[in-house]
Amino acid sequence: MKIVLTILTFFLALCVGSAQGDRVSDFLTGDIHLEIDPVKETVTGFVQYRFVVTEKTDSVALDARQMEITSISLNGKKVRRTYDGRTLVVRKKFRPNKEYSLDIAYSCKPAQALYFLGWQDSIPLNEQVWTQGQGKYNSHWVPSFDLMTEKVIFNLHITADKVYEVVANGKLKGKEDHGQTQTWEWEMQSPMSSYLLAFAMGKYGTERKHSGSGIPLDVYFYPGDSLLIEPTYRYSREIFDFLEGEIGFPYPWQNYKMVPVRDFLYAGMENTGTTLFSDAFVIDSTAFVDRNFINVNAHELAHQWFGNLVTEVDASSHWLHEGFASYYAWLAEKEMLGEDHFYWMLYNKAESLYEQTLEGRGESLLDPRAGSLTFYDKGGIALLMLRKTLGDEAFRKAIAEFLRTFSYKNATVSDFMEMAETNSGRDLKEFRSVWLEGTSFPYQDVMDHLRNSYPAVDLFMRLRQELTTSNAKDESILESYWGASVSSQFRKRLILRYHRSLSPEFLKKAFETQDIQIRQAVSLIPGPITPDLLPFYESLLADKSYTTLENALYRLWLYQPEKRSYYLDKTREIEGFHNKNIRQLWLLLAILTNDFASAEERESFRDELFGYTAPYHPMEVRQLAFSLIGEVFPYSVDNLRDLVSAAVHPSWQFREFARNLLKDQLNDPLKRKQFETILGELRGDEYKYLKQELEGK
Repeated sequence: MKIVLTILTFFLALCVGSAQGDRVSDFLTGDIHLEIDPVKETVTGFVQYRFVVTEKTDSVALDARQMEITSISLNGKKVRRTYDGRTLVVRKKFRPNKEYSLDIAYSCKPAQALYFLGWQDSIPLNEQVWTQGQGKYNSHWVPSFDLMTEKVIFNLHITADKVYEVVANGKLKGKEDHGQTQTWEWEMQSPMSSYLLAFAMGKYGTERKHSGSGIPLDVYFYPGDSLLIEPTYRYSREIFDFLEGEIGFPYPWQNYKMVPVRDFLYAGMENTGTTLFSDAFVIDSTAFVDRNFINVNAHELAHQWFGNLVTEVDASSHWLHEGFASYYAWLAEKEMLGEDHFYWMLYNKAESLYEQTLEGRGESLLDPRAGSLTFYDKGGIALLMLRKTLGDEAFRKAIAEFLRTFSYKNATVSDFMEMAETNSGRDLKEFRSVWLEGTSFPYQDVMDHLRNSYPAVDLFMRLRQELTTSNAKDESILESYWGASVSSQFRKRLILRYHRSLSPEFLKKAFETQDIQIRQAVSLIPGPITPDLLPFYESLLADKSYTTLENALYRLWLYQPEKRSYYLDKTREIEGFHNKNIRQLWLLLAILTNDFASAEERESFRDELFGYTAPYHPMEVRQLAFSLIGEVFPYSVDNLRDLVSAAVHPSWQFREFARNLLKDQLNDPLKRKQFETILGELRGDEYKYLKQELEGK
């Protein structure tokens, strides 16, 4: 599911917004045939459902948003129907336990859930089409079911230009050639909720491996990124094997595929057997140190059991999805990255949740309106503490029985808790009251567990206490604790929290550890660089960490003006993360360094930096460019035009960033006039949005 940034409107709508209510029908299979016109952003589709009704009824309903229903038949015959642009109702006196076949032909221009990128620009072969059904509803592109309690065996037949690869749920049954186009046939064997339907189309290469249990694992990549396959998908097979063993229940689907897409709405989405994820996680080995795919990879994979195999009844049981997926992803991180990473990650999450409680913003895990911090982090820690309460054996038995009992069905939190009580012989009323129903975060219980589990956490807590109670000099205390642990994360926190008490000699020792995390912490210390530390800071420019490089370049450029050209020459060829953080910072600094290059060269640097706001760049690149340019320069007319396009972007995070920035620009009379001129060049959503803003609506 979406990592960190979840829109819970979807889950509320599942409770109250679907047309289906208390269903008397059971849809068994759905064969979907799609022809997509990516230039017009339209879908021509046909879906055939097989279903039975459980009791007498005179209607069956599906969700279908703003579609043109061109034909509909029941068991091959015309049938009465009503359609209001939201709900398609088939009207007939249905007989219980009889199987029906419902055929629907339709066309639509999806407002949500199906996204088209790169079809309007001149960049060759950067075109993509991808879906995002959770939080946005797949009923925008196929008549289906917005409730998660309707589970169907879906098959997808997608016709597309054969130059592109098409990936979808299930196993590839075959391809049918039509000359310029071909139809990809993807087949499922087991039922799932329709929010998990997914496909992606674009230029991809693929590599296949197999899990230890023989499941095909397919990883997709852009043709130019073959050298990034290993760092991007590092540990993927190990994560799969670890989770299958740790969960104690076989992987429930035919295969597993991972597909990067551009400008994805979230970090990743656990569509059944087919995770789509943001291509911001397509990285090289240097980026792996700071931003890797491991957590997202493991989180979406864990959802194949918790969410896809067993699905919540409604949002009040959302813990069964996000808390469980978070917990198992953390265990995978512990296995791949070690205890130091694991326990300090939990420490950070506990601190954030405690702060939420202190600010009066604590939430119950049974509250369907709770936010991501609650469902993901409090939910994951709740499961950690439940395991501590039950013991490993009873916990594992409860998980396995829960999955076995509710396979391909829906469940509630109470269903799981009853199994936990049965398998452990324990009364869990108090646990439920504190961890599930309570709004406060049990900070002390968690900290006691972390301190008992990992000595470095206990050491840090004792350090904090001693610094507030001892009369000894702070640095002498810090010195003694520094030598008491070799934990990189412990030492990193010591530097970041107490750097004002550290002498240059102490910092030299930190540099000399050659530990990349500790050196990164030193790079983050604000303020001027003393002459005796300058060689150490310069050495950071060779570290294999883009975060460290960015920090070091900026600080060295800022505080050593006489050596700016040297630092720029040394870092000229470095791109950085997916958002080009090093390159964009380098361009800004090069533009501002008068003696580094000729006026013509600096103008070319300016053109490159200002050009990164254009729509054909990934949104992460665009957002950084808008931010850097706005700190120093007025935006060009092209930047303002790009800002309007960003303000109607499908990603709500980027869209809100752009809208706030655009509103600020409208406060400038000169910029407002420029926007008024731009308005005449726009069409569609961009025109509507800017016109509305100019009119102050």
